[in-house]
Amino acid sequence: MKKYNLPILTIFISLLVLVSCKETKNDVVQSTKTSALKAGYEIEPVNIQNVKLTDSFWLPIIKRVQEVTIEYAIQKCNEEGRFENFLIAGKQKSGTVRGEMPFDDTDIYKIIEGASNTLISAPNPKLERVLDSLVAIVKIGQEKDGYLTTWRTINPAKPPATWVPVIEGKRWESLQISHECYNAGHLIEAAIVHYEATGKRNFLDIAIKNADLLVKTFGEKPDQIRGVPGHQIVETGLLKLYQITGKEDYLKLAKYYLDNRGNPNDHKLYGEYAQDHIPVIQQNEVVGHAVRAVYMYAGMTDIVALAKDKSYENAVNNLWKNMVNKKMYITGGIGSRHDGEAFGVNYELPNLTAYNETCAAIGDVYWNHRLHSLYGKSKYFDVIERTMYNGLISGISLDGKQFFYPNALESDGVYKSNRGSCTRQAWFDCSCCPTNLIRFIPSIPGLIYSKTKNDLYVNLYASNDASFTLGKTDLQISQQTSYPWNGKVGISVNPKKEAKFTIKLRVPSWARNEVLPGDLYTYKKASTQKPTISVNGEVLAIQPENGYFNVTKNWKKGDKIALNFPMEVQEVETNLKVATNKNKVSLEYGPIVYAVEEVDNKSNFDKIDISAKDTFQVKKEANLLNGVNVIETNKLKAIPYYSWSNRGVNKMKVWIDFKD
Repeated sequence: MKKYNLPILTIFISLLVLVSCKETKNDVVQSTKTSALKAGYEIEPVNIQNVKLTDSFWLPIIKRVQEVTIEYAIQKCNEEGRFENFLIAGKQKSGTVRGEMPFDDTDIYKIIEGASNTLISAPNPKLERVLDSLVAIVKIGQEKDGYLTTWRTINPAKPPATWVPVIEGKRWESLQISHECYNAGHLIEAAIVHYEATGKRNFLDIAIKNADLLVKTFGEKPDQIRGVPGHQIVETGLLKLYQITGKEDYLKLAKYYLDNRGNPNDHKLYGEYAQDHIPVIQQNEVVGHAVRAVYMYAGMTDIVALAKDKSYENAVNNLWKNMVNKKMYITGGIGSRHDGEAFGVNYELPNLTAYNETCAAIGDVYWNHRLHSLYGKSKYFDVIERTMYNGLISGISLDGKQFFYPNALESDGVYKSNRGSCTRQAWFDCSCCPTNLIRFIPSIPGLIYSKTKNDLYVNLYASNDASFTLGKTDLQISQQTSYPWNGKVGISVNPKKEAKFTIKLRVPSWARNEVLPGDLYTYKKASTQKPTISVNGEVLAIQPENGYFNVTKNWKKGDKIALNFPMEVQEVETNLKVATNKNKVSLEYGPIVYAVEEVDNKSNFDKIDISAKDTFQVKKEANLLNGVNVIETNKLKAIPYYSWSNRGVNKMKVWIDFKD
């Protein structure tokens, strides 16, 4: 792990290390840990602190974020005044608000959250001191009663964005667009992760003070404000805070925010854009701004788990089915329209103008992870896997310093799909996606395993060594695999003493001849190869149940599981209701979606097609794009979609003409 010699932390940040040591007692408390079981979920993810990743695919990506992207983002935030805003708000520096977005504060919170996840997996005293500095800066910008949105504290009559209306410059008066509650949500989420990583309350206390102000401010009492956030995320933050504090006020406020969306008696409705057109329990089609939507659906799923609310549960299931069956890209991306960063109508999935915001992909993983914790069905991890390997990590370049905000499925080298660029950009005036990647990627090891008292779910395949308690059993488990480049996985099971429990090993949807749940996509020709499992050399004649190989036995030290998910190049077709993909196919190999890029097909890019007679060859190119499998025919060369646009501006397409 890098030593974090950060030359870009200017003098005012360095000095605040001293401030943080003085202002923060650095109380190390016994962390209660955010527990899915406490929230009412039957299934609990295994915490990233218990999983040491050794994987040749994911570990370099995570390290790149930890060692390059975090420092890079701190530099960018410093250059653009993100830190300075907290100092100006706290009157330790004079000046006007810097930046162009009312939610610029959240970039700092997301960096702290990602770096905190780094500390969970790899303790680093120097990085922890940097975080103490950042937390101290945040504290300076907080008002005495807990309010924390720096632009409004600095000058409430002059928002950084012209699209934020100001009537009198008061707090909360433009909830639809001010992002005050959105800022609070990311603050709370980050503070909880920081607390779990360090045991310190310095950031958590800031978040609690802010959350307590929200509790005092919003509700149905005569002296309270009636209204809901324009941009959701405070709901999940409050629900997590409830889990670690037990304070029911946070649960009640989160449910108030959700219950009153679409309630014209509560506030002037914001419309479909903000999922505020009808009550949430009546919503059955995913609409509007895709990031807001999946953050809201995640909060609704938490309410299902906490309150066993059937009306919420019915709505969540209907929304998920609509999204996966009618509005999801082959890459797992969601949100087809640049206008409003929004879902389109059913089956509206353009390629050149696809939006697929990186933040939406991240939010969709958070939502599907909750659904898995609720139901334990593999279909949610089928969505997670497809999203992570394709439409999510496409958002960051191979050097960790360039980013896609939208993730198009086609490029003509002219249309500037990425907020004014044909390729990834170094930063954005709205930099939510780069910092959201920082927030998410270091947490990936926490997705690999889930558990109940008697069941261990193996959800993702990546080399790792893990140690945790399953019921009363102390268990060590490790994976060895080259996934996603091949489908062979070896798993060693080592309980401290012999114990009976069930291991559930996910059979990926692609290995079951299913692209995604539903009929939006299908393989042109089903594979005849079948996944296999053996334990201690004995092949088991079992079929997947709910997408898992279930093995129940008395497990003892040295037990070995061998999985084989045979991979072959598959051609994917889209439901005929998707007009843009008629007579086209996309290529997959295992969980990876492929694209053809002009740089590899210079002489014939515009004429490339696939015919029924074509044969495919897959080969590893260790020196290409940090090492990838490529697919070749006599007509084309295809690379993993996530790796496109790392070699300059050029044409690209995922969907290729098919000729019989």
